[in-house]
Amino acid sequence: MEPIKNHPLIDKEKAFLNKEKQLVQKIDTKRQAAFTRFPLLFTLLGTFGLVATFYGFEHLIDRADVLADNPFILLGTGVITLILTGSLYKKLQ
Repeated sequence: MEPIKNHPLIDKEKAFLNKEKQLVQKIDTKRQAAFTRFPLLFTLLGTFGLVATFYGFEHLIDRADVLADNPFILLGTGVITLILTGSLYKKLQ
């Protein structure tokens, strides 16, 4: 069976995808301009987000008595989590 070449829906889809590409390029240009102007600000904001995430995880772990009182269980849970996410990542590639 041959693919349909000239169909109004295909033309509309192509036009929509072109608009999407144009929008993404425009946003990327503005993002690059902002990062170029304020690299220290973006670095500090990114660092703050990372540290806040780690600090939040630390407080969640402290609230779970099993994990806070048993570092080996915490270590095992962390290693198992890394193994599972790593194997999932390999399957998604």
